[in-house]
Amino acid sequence: MSKDIITIFGTSRAGAGDEIFTLAVETGRLLAQAGFTIANGGYGGTMLAAAKGAAEAGGEIIGVTCSTFKSSKANKYVTREVVTGSLDERLDTLVKLGRAYIVLPGGTGTLLELAKVWELKNKGFLNTNKPIILLGGFWKPLVELIAIDDADSSRFVKLADAPKQAVEIIIKKK
Repeated sequence: MSKDIITIFGTSRAGAGDEIFTLAVETGRLLAQAGFTIANGGYGGTMLAAAKGAAEAGGEIIGVTCSTFKSSKANKYVTREVVTGSLDERLDTLVKLGRAYIVLPGGTGTLLELAKVWELKNKGFLNTNKPIILLGGFWKPLVELIAIDDADSSRFVKLADAPKQAVEIIIKKK
């Protein structure tokens, strides 16, 4: 069984029953079934959902939390918590841990995460074998908009319609 870590980024605002929550559960489950460990921010929303899916499939979940969120605790599915001292350190840790990145729909926090890994890849600071996979159609308009200014940059992200397709992209990059 592989111990490769896949980092998942997504919104903290998704709740049980939401389409994005269900998408994250399935993503976590399929990654764990494929032998991957998942890493994410360790709290609620899609972080909880992906961790739940992975845990139900017997997977390992690394929650990278931030000590500046005084009242926040890692979700119950996290099997290993890594506590960081700042948001920058948290994101840097998630980037370092991942051998691939799956980006679910989200707000400005998720946008920051996507922008960081995308720019690191675009400038050659991130291993070219580490795919960035945008799950669902949410980010497609952003990719198209960025391509207007920097057409070459879109080659660094892959679009996947479903979690199964995202996992297949990762497996092919191994």
